[in-house]
Amino acid sequence: MGKLNIVGVGPGSKEYLTQNAIETVENSDITIGSQRALDLFENKKEYIVFNVKDLTKKLEESVEMAKEGKNITILSTGDPGFSGVLKPIKRISNEKGFNIDNINVIPGISSLQLAASKNHINWDEANIITFHGRENIEDILQYINNGKTTIALPSRKVKDMAKFLLDNDVNPNREVIVCERLSYPEERIVKSNLKEIANSEFTYMCVMII
Repeated sequence: MGKLNIVGVGPGSKEYLTQNAIETVENSDITIGSQRALDLFENKKEYIVFNVKDLTKKLEESVEMAKEGKNITILSTGDPGFSGVLKPIKRISNEKGFNIDNINVIPGISSLQLAASKNHINWDEANIITFHGRENIEDILQYINNGKTTIALPSRKVKDMAKFLLDNDVNPNREVIVCERLSYPEERIVKSNLKEIANSEFTYMCVMII
């Protein structure tokens, strides 16, 4: 039985890669990830690209290859344990009888951490929520008025989350910061209010601070 590495690659820029992540990829037989994640690594051997549509299939294949004795690395944007691939890999490994002790998790810097640092927020005092891949965005309502800053990864467009909050009687003048494409050259941080954000356009690569 081989080893299955799950490597956090950070928010997107090479400067946020850890040395451990770089060395793990260099020493892997096969590295698997999105094209955006794979492009961060220069010295990789064989590699496989996945996308949203075939993600589950590629993760299943990764576990099978590790069971056959190969040293496999899966790249996870941000940190594997926060809206990353650790959760599905644990499920698939359990289904396929792959020993969890052979899974090596290498943490990465989450975009939420970077958003907090850019805005001088003590993120251990904030509500930290991810809605990636989730439909039950109403869960945010139990936190939004508890006196803490909320840092969230929206499930859909940022403006959809803003409209949802407005529809649920959150003050339209509530301060909102949208951090878009953090660590990339086109990084943008917009400080506004809920009403204006609900009428603004952003890419899907955003962190929302409320």
